Amino acid sequence: MIRPRNLFRLLHIHRVLMEHGLDEIIEATHLFRPLTLLGYLNPTNWGNKKKEGPRGERMRLALIELGPIFVKFGQALSTRRDMLPLDIADELAKLQDQVPPFSGKTARQIAEKAYGQPMEEVFARFEEAPLAAASIAQVHSATLKGGQEVIIKLLRPGMREQIARDIDLLYDLAKLARRYWPQARRFKPVEVVAEYEKTVLDELDLMREAGNAAQLKRNFAGSDLLYVPEVYWDLCKPQVMVMERIHGVPISEVQTLKSRGTNMQVLAENGVEIFFTQVFRHNFFHADMHPGNIFVDVSDPQAPRYVAVDFGIVGTLAPGDQHYLAENFLAFFKRDYHRVAKLHIDSGWVPPDTRVDEFETAIRTVSEPIFNKPLKDISFGQFLVRLFDTARRFNMEVQPQLVLLQKTLLNIEGLGRQLYPDLDLWQTAYPILEEWMKERVSGRAALKRIRDQLPELGESLQEFPQLAQSLLQQASEGKLQFQVTVPELGKLREDQKAQDRRSFWTITAAATLVASALMIGLDATPEWPAWILGIAALVTLYQNRP
Repeated sequence: MIRPRNLFRLLHIHRVLMEHGLDEIIEATHLFRPLTLLGYLNPTNWGNKKKEGPRGERMRLALIELGPIFVKFGQALSTRRDMLPLDIADELAKLQDQVPPFSGKTARQIAEKAYGQPMEEVFARFEEAPLAAASIAQVHSATLKGGQEVIIKLLRPGMREQIARDIDLLYDLAKLARRYWPQARRFKPVEVVAEYEKTVLDELDLMREAGNAAQLKRNFAGSDLLYVPEVYWDLCKPQVMVMERIHGVPISEVQTLKSRGTNMQVLAENGVEIFFTQVFRHNFFHADMHPGNIFVDVSDPQAPRYVAVDFGIVGTLAPGDQHYLAENFLAFFKRDYHRVAKLHIDSGWVPPDTRVDEFETAIRTVSEPIFNKPLKDISFGQFLVRLFDTARRFNMEVQPQLVLLQKTLLNIEGLGRQLYPDLDLWQTAYPILEEWMKERVSGRAALKRIRDQLPELGESLQEFPQLAQSLLQQASEGKLQFQVTVPELGKLREDQKAQDRRSFWTITAAATLVASALMIGLDATPEWPAWILGIAALVTLYQNRP
């Protein structure tokens, strides 16, 4: 059941929608229909006139009034211009950085409380008028005592309470769905809300965001694809973050980019490469890549460079999910639908008794129409609807840990559609994934994985003789639960000696393998002695396996 405090929140949401003349949303949402009568009976609604204006504007203002969770929903929708009427998409795009700001006086008070001293003691200049305002924070420009231009990001007051309130409501709705909705087992509503809760609460710690920015900057150090501003750690607090100020063209200003001679095809293809590099090579991806968070450095228009800001939401994948996802992408790009179907079954994404041939046929039917077409000719809205229909037929379960990745992929595809509609998403992504998969199965990668696991292996091997000795001691004292005859005890001693020999050769081979990996990793020339040592070590390990 919905708890009383959340019922009042639902009534408030209903009232806001009615005030902004969004009756069609109320009618389309079954949950709100029983509340309509209560809304009419509520005295606070009597005499209230419905807001007037374009529907997109009314929708945007309603989302702002309802709070940060709803603003974020509008931001995500705004990136999908192919799935929305243009008037609504244009208005929702303003939610990316044009949410009404809180006062500059309040911003100063927040910063001074965090620093414990006046702003004049910390900065040479602080602009109270914000540069941009979003759902959870807003940004001000400032100058350090040393003359460096920076931006100061400040959390909005009361964010934690507002977000906790709406997350609590989402949990109630998810539990209702799990109890009464037949499809709940597949869609895992409670798990999806839990995953979203972790993501959005992470945004409320700006020290965490600063750490995300620093990691992303290290990942792309020396790259011409993406630039990440410098973090000024001494000035960062949980409510305040200070970063280098960057200057570039907002990626939403497509006409400005074109007027400066930007190579739009390169820009769009680089965006795809950045995404797949983050997800598979780095396993650390910027997961809030709506246009308000991306700028373009066009100092060289033929080699445009992305500049990212706002690192509150990042994602990672478990190794198993990362591997299966890459395999699925590659099989999909090759149109190997049998492989796609098999991977879904092997990973547990569909029930194990699913017939591979039937699932393969269903995937082929949905996927074939979109190949060999540029983005402008593909309706991803229709594709997703058909894909969800297929998933429902085969009881495919939602993977909550992949929801953030799926949202980011949709953002990237929507962005690519705006920049360069002729972009071939598949042809651009395929070589990146193929190279990554080849690297994963290469001898060098195998040696690296063994080298990384060697400390744990070495510790386990060192503990084995003591464990075996303890077992022998217990056996000799008759403390084991099973009976051990004298001949069997002698055999155990022989086995112990054999195990000691295997341990010696295993440790020796492992050390040789590490030395070989280091020689290869350091590009020692010639490499062939290192490879011979590595192969010999692997053979020794195989011969001395348990």
